[in-house]
Amino acid sequence: MDAYDEDPRGPQGPDGSAGTRLPEEPPAPPPPPGPTAAPATEAAPAPEAAPAPEAAPAPRTGVAALSPRYQVGAALALAVVAVAACVHLLMVFLSLAPANTVTKQHGKAIEEWVYPEFEQNWKLFAPNPLQQNIAVQVRAEVRMRDGGLRTTGWTDLSAQDGAAIDGNLAPSHTQQNLLRRAWDFFSATHGTDNRPVGLRGSLSEQYLRRIVVMRLYQDDPTSREGVIQRVQIRSSTTNVQPPPWSRERVSDKPVYRLLPWWSLSSDEAAGGVR
Repeated sequence: MDAYDEDPRGPQGPDGSAGTRLPEEPPAPPPPPGPTAAPATEAAPAPEAAPAPEAAPAPRTGVAALSPRYQVGAALALAVVAVAACVHLLMVFLSLAPANTVTKQHGKAIEEWVYPEFEQNWKLFAPNPLQQNIAVQVRAEVRMRDGGLRTTGWTDLSAQDGAAIDGNLAPSHTQQNLLRRAWDFFSATHGTDNRPVGLRGSLSEQYLRRIVVMRLYQDDPTSREGVIQRVQIRSSTTNVQPPPWSRERVSDKPVYRLLPWWSLSSDEAAGGVR
């Protein structure tokens, strides 16, 4: 056997002939490098907005703008003013309130605080509970037809008004208030000596006098028979008695306030006020 002879047991070539080895195909060359795609670039993040500058704090005003030392002083001043205002309101309230335990014990201090700078001439409580009955009475000096003078007895005008009001479902305003308001007007403009106080004193006298003269000419028989020359008025004040269960005791005797004789003008004497 020849050295070049192939062993029949060796592998056969693709062409089948024994002993012939075909040259191996060279490997395929790598593809030429083409244009390489640019690597995808990520989108650039949007720039963040710059933070807005913080607003400057509002300037402090009022007491807050003061230093701590002055704030303490201002607080003390406000406290003093508040206490003084409360005390003043309390004093004025007690001066207007009906008599009570506080006013009885501290009445002098209340008067010294209120009078004369803070005097009040109105009532806080309306209506004020009545604690006295005041009756207005009048008598007249009448010149009779024979020329003589005659003095009438006392005529209780308030009692006449009360009798007209009792049982009347619709009493007249004049019966309820005319005489009473005239007397209140007179009392408010006159002192305890019956002398006028202020500019309206003479007006209140004239108003009250004309009312009583008109009433005498209407209701008094003696006055109707002659001409009234003068009138005299008095008030009768009687305390309202407390209830039986109360320990308070008051006098039940009337107290009179007698006014001087008032001469009538010619118109009043002739009945011109009717």
